Amino acid sequence: MIQNMNELTQAAEAARKQLNAYDCRILVCSGTGCIATGSNKIHQIFEQLVKDTPGVELVFSPCGGDHEGAAVGVKKTGCQGFCELGPLVRIQKGGKTVQYVKVQPEDCREIIEKSVLNDETIERLLYHKGETAYTSPDEIPFIAKQTRIVLENCGKFDAESLDEYLAAGGFEALKKALSMSRDEVIDEVDKSGLRGRGGGGFPAGRKWKQVARQAEAERYVVCNGDEGDPGAFMDGSVMEGDPFKLIEGMMIAGYAVRAENGYIYVRAEYPMSVARLWNAIHQLEDRGLLGDNILGTDFSFHMHINRGAGAFVCGEGSALTASIEGNRGMPRTKPPRTVEKGLWEKPTVLNNVETYANVPKIILAGADWFKSIGTAGSPGCKTFSLTGAIENTGLIEVPMGTTLREIIFDIGGGLKNGAEFKAVQIGGPSGGCLTEKHLDEPLDFDSVKKFNAIVGSGGMVVMSTDTCMVEVARFFMSFTQRESCGKCTPCREGTKRMLEILERIVKGNGKLEDLDTLEELATMIQTMALCGLGKSAPLPVLSTLSTFRDEYISHIVDKKCPAKQCTALRQFSIIPVLCKGCSKCSRKCPADAISGVLGKHFVIDPNKCIKCGACKDSCPFDAIYVED
Repeated sequence: MIQNMNELTQAAEAARKQLNAYDCRILVCSGTGCIATGSNKIHQIFEQLVKDTPGVELVFSPCGGDHEGAAVGVKKTGCQGFCELGPLVRIQKGGKTVQYVKVQPEDCREIIEKSVLNDETIERLLYHKGETAYTSPDEIPFIAKQTRIVLENCGKFDAESLDEYLAAGGFEALKKALSMSRDEVIDEVDKSGLRGRGGGGFPAGRKWKQVARQAEAERYVVCNGDEGDPGAFMDGSVMEGDPFKLIEGMMIAGYAVRAENGYIYVRAEYPMSVARLWNAIHQLEDRGLLGDNILGTDFSFHMHINRGAGAFVCGEGSALTASIEGNRGMPRTKPPRTVEKGLWEKPTVLNNVETYANVPKIILAGADWFKSIGTAGSPGCKTFSLTGAIENTGLIEVPMGTTLREIIFDIGGGLKNGAEFKAVQIGGPSGGCLTEKHLDEPLDFDSVKKFNAIVGSGGMVVMSTDTCMVEVARFFMSFTQRESCGKCTPCREGTKRMLEILERIVKGNGKLEDLDTLEELATMIQTMALCGLGKSAPLPVLSTLSTFRDEYISHIVDKKCPAKQCTALRQFSIIPVLCKGCSKCSRKCPADAISGVLGKHFVIDPNKCIKCGACKDSCPFDAIYVED
């Protein structure tokens, strides 16, 4: 048990001593992405190999006893960031860290023999860029060009170990906060300029002040971990990779506003986040860092976890609190705001995972340090998930104000296979598209609004010139319409009408007046929808209409998809000089639309063709193409 400040200091010193006593640590990335590519099996193999290898001993706590050989630990870390190249493994030995990528089961023994027993690196398993091989993870451009605050610990230690979190300075911020007055803690967060990272960008300190001044004695701290945007996995990675940091941030908030209970609302699709958060909570309770009279003070705090049922709308604050209460997750009219009547009608601090995870470093390093990063209006860093047609998919953290060009080309490595950049969808289904002309614009809460886009929670989907922007708008509108809670007519009916129009356009049945109707409906929804999710639902349509209007017109007037992606508008043809008359395309065609004589070129009947593309995929001579 850790019962006071001195005992916390002693526990941290013991944890650091224990960590330094390892001769070698094998850190296997156990974020969701790497687990999907087999990292759990890699971890099991390493444990068994260490047990079976003479000269080393698998240990979980190297202090307090003699060992028959080198003390080796095999640990599961959170997301190491470079999701494209999983399974990822790091070898910590002699003060150095080696990063291996795309590790397979058959590589494990060689890693033990060369990198654990000896000091050799296996070059073929290192990250390569051109002719350069990078040994240390911090040297890899993808990581070196980032500034990590929230993700600082992810991938560096055992995500399930309280001792390793203490060794890295964990709960020093809570200790400092408990030595400050509650108002001083709130003022420090307020002065830092920290804005909510869930998408709204509301100043966190101002929200805490509003809760602290309420007359109600009972208050709550709630964390929004309901990360529902397609392509977003930032909050999930923090909950998996550094759960103690999130909890520490919530505890500081609880102390500041005199709340004794904290709730983490996690989406149903994040079972590992739930498991690691429960593990963290149980360890903290066992050690006395959660519960009553924490560290010998009058501060008491208890943590709870609620699992969402997968509804996107529960990412909205009032819907989220309704769901925790056991009611249907639906937004309500405001005022009153959550800070006045939130969970169980009590004043509630509601921030997202990333916001709380920033708090400990702000308390330790101070508001001025935090304000020195990012922009004047949006201080600090922002995590983003990079997905889509980009070379380096993964999890990143960069200062606010970093340009899209730096993110996509310097950190992300550009587009796959040298493809040409077309746009990036930012802010998820409630966000908008930014294009080449926006590549050098600063990325922060305020700058992107003028382009009908939002930073949102940080999902970033990169698209090449092969992407149809009308289909992108249809896809995101389909998502938001399907996820609408149905409570308010503008969102329930407006998004349905917009989706119907977009579906007609991608099928080649659109009319020019449809574009005016789309804009009118979008304006109506933005103005009249009940909640923030509804108000931002039309943004993908508005931004693509503004920037790619010619693509809409081409679909409507020319009945063609410039990107050749809309199935109903594709027209397949066979190039006579390339066709060898093998009949393979004819045999694969499910509509019997291709005819010809063996040894001579075949032809496609456009009236029978169902545009499926089976012929093009099967042609061994690349003789079939989609007409412009």
